[in-house]
Amino acid sequence: MSQFARQGGSPELALVATAGLVPFLRDLGADADAVMGPSGVDVARLDENSQGSLKLSAYVEMMERAARVSGCDDFGLRYGRQFPASSHGLVGDIALAAPSVGMALRQFSDLFPLHQQASEFRVRTENGLLRLEYRILDWRILERRQDAELSLAMFQNLLRQAYGPGFTPEEVHFEHPAPEDVSAHEATFNAPVFFGQRTNALIFRPGDLGARMPGFNAALYARLTAQAYGQRLPRGGVPLPHRVRAEIRSRLPDGAPPIEDVAEALGIARWTLQRRLSAEGVTYALSVQDVRKTLAKSYLPQAHLSISTIAQLLGYAELSPFSRACKRWFGASPEQLRAKAT
Repeated sequence: MSQFARQGGSPELALVATAGLVPFLRDLGADADAVMGPSGVDVARLDENSQGSLKLSAYVEMMERAARVSGCDDFGLRYGRQFPASSHGLVGDIALAAPSVGMALRQFSDLFPLHQQASEFRVRTENGLLRLEYRILDWRILERRQDAELSLAMFQNLLRQAYGPGFTPEEVHFEHPAPEDVSAHEATFNAPVFFGQRTNALIFRPGDLGARMPGFNAALYARLTAQAYGQRLPRGGVPLPHRVRAEIRSRLPDGAPPIEDVAEALGIARWTLQRRLSAEGVTYALSVQDVRKTLAKSYLPQAHLSISTIAQLLGYAELSPFSRACKRWFGASPEQLRAKAT
């Protein structure tokens, strides 16, 4: 039975994702109880063999809280950088025991929902390179920088198990805006890092996908894959209006996306999407506005982001329409809102 089968409601992830978190927090001088307690995690009962699951929203909030409590702005990056490749639970164990690099990538991608729900993990080819893409599909989980950074650092550790310790990507993409200091990101990945992208991604040369995984174990691989495929992969779990907002968010830096693009991403016809949104009391145009308004509230207090950069991240070609939108939403200009926030 899937570890999520007994759970209901909110999307979840495997508790193994907290491996090593308590000692890492303590090394930073942070109170582990203050970080994990509000998310319902009993620090006294947590260890690397902990079973069960945790609400995905609670985990992501916990990572954001860890950055605040520890005073470490790049907490997620640091935590992911030291996260053992062997601590990804069943899905990670299958990848490490796989017969080839290509099969390891495929199995990790196919089985990722057993590790984390309401999320997209895929590996695809583009211009002769591989793109390992990751994002959370639940719009309600808004602030998720720390999760994105720790996840890509974790995935890089897995790729180093496959390709060797010298592995480095060609490029790294993050969906969130650039933090004030990106030197730690460049040092972690030893590659150009781009922010405000459509999805979080590691872009790398495929190498020999038929090469044997260093930890290949035929018997273990057969047993673990039988166990995994005996479980039911979680599907859905995110209400359509929130799923639509997630697709809008990912496309905004390129401009307000046409409804046709979002419908195609969801695998449904435009008229079907309009009808289903209408049944929920929502329109597509209002969904775009809601995403822009919500992200504006999140971005404006970040003083290192210029007003023009925020306008671009929200899909405005010029600053003036963004200013008019802020006055309509909040009764104040972006500059006035920033002054109040600081």
